[in-house]
Amino acid sequence: MGVVKKSANTQKHAKKTSEFFRGVWSELKKVQWPNRQQLITYTGVVFVAVVIVAFLIWIVDSGLSWILVKILTG
Repeated sequence: MGVVKKSANTQKHAKKTSEFFRGVWSELKKVQWPNRQQLITYTGVVFVAVVIVAFLIWIVDSGLSWILVKILTG
């Protein structure tokens, strides 16, 4: 009895998995993928944003380090 139940669960799981991936594939077909020019533009925007955020973090880190050095060295 345990073997039959286990086999039925395995088949049920396989069916659900198959349905999931069919759904994923169906949704991927609906995606409007960017063309080459859009991809280059979006990539540039991301790089510029990363540089700006990194610079701001560096400024804040340097400022806090300077403040801590002044406090600790008195």
